[in-house]
Amino acid sequence: MKIIIAGGGIGGLTAALCLIRAGHTVIVLEQAEELREVGAGLQISPNSARVFAALGILKDLQAVAFKPQALEMRLGQTGRTIFSLPIGPRQEARWCAPYLHIHRAHLLGVLAARLMLLDPDALKVAARVTAIDTSGQGVKVTLGSGAVHEGDVLIGADGIHSVVRTHMLGPDRARFTGNVAWRAVVPVDRLGRHAPPPTACVWVGPGRHAVTYRLDGGRLANFVGVVETDVEPDESWRARGTRAQALTHFACFAVPVRSLIEQADDLFLWALRDRAPLACWHDGPVALLGDAAHPMLPFLAQGASMAIEDAWVLAGCLKQASDASGLARYEAIRKPRATRVQAASADNMAVFHRRSRLAQIATYGPAWVAGRIAPGVLRGMQDWIYTHDVLADVAPY
Repeated sequence: MKIIIAGGGIGGLTAALCLIRAGHTVIVLEQAEELREVGAGLQISPNSARVFAALGILKDLQAVAFKPQALEMRLGQTGRTIFSLPIGPRQEARWCAPYLHIHRAHLLGVLAARLMLLDPDALKVAARVTAIDTSGQGVKVTLGSGAVHEGDVLIGADGIHSVVRTHMLGPDRARFTGNVAWRAVVPVDRLGRHAPPPTACVWVGPGRHAVTYRLDGGRLANFVGVVETDVEPDESWRARGTRAQALTHFACFAVPVRSLIEQADDLFLWALRDRAPLACWHDGPVALLGDAAHPMLPFLAQGASMAIEDAWVLAGCLKQASDASGLARYEAIRKPRATRVQAASADNMAVFHRRSRLAQIATYGPAWVAGRIAPGVLRGMQDWIYTHDVLADVAPY
């Protein structure tokens, strides 16, 4: 089949590679004039690293990524460790794949390079979808330039403000969650002894939390800070906030978190928005993938990983069906898992943002005890995410 993908982000490019592997012809329509990302990192957990291993690009990613030494939770105000679960060879064997931190730009670069190697004509930039027609055979997509592309299937991998979803389900507005998120990337050598630990670390606090981890072989430190607020910022992934504002939000936090803010060249600020689970992900020859189908709050670090899992299952279902009817099976396989992860991500906000001293003791006290006498219990709580073998969800292709 000829598959059109709207959106050249992580989900769209991964889907393109999976679909080519499954024998389809692919064209990716990206509205931006070039593939580029703001300074930001992301976590590739083992459940999605399996897909990259199957695609033959895991080694390329590992060359520009960082392996955290542990999964940690700390009190934001004091820096005291609640638990620290080492990640080593035994854990990689348990999960059947590594846990990686990577800069978004590096991940996009690896995905795009492999796509160009397989098909130099597959990626079109400055290609904004303005109209979708499914009245005939297959699907017809019109771009802002007037160009028209026809295919058998259209995949909407175009994010939370998806044009493809609007075509399917009508217009709506994403819900502001009452949280804003800060992002920054800082060279580790600027931070000296105040550099955050070489771990995947959540710093929990009243009405806010921070996440820190390393990128680029450990040379960069990534900061994400989430704060509850009644003030909704402008709608932009590239909007900047002020250092003074960020420091005010995290004034009560430990030095490593404040130092990241103080040393950052750019501090990006955006509103966290979500949507209730959709009634359906597909309609005829059109289907949704990643944030277009199931936008994730960043409290489980699974937004990118769920899109990557989607991509593998989508390609397998379309190969088995040999026509657009495979989209129904794709939705049936992926929707329950993605919906569960969506809900768990939202629930984690309350866990990370305990306000009262009593609530903090009740939540973090048992975690502190478990981390010392029964760490396997804490690890087991993540197994439903990390040990899931998405490659087994569809027959090999």
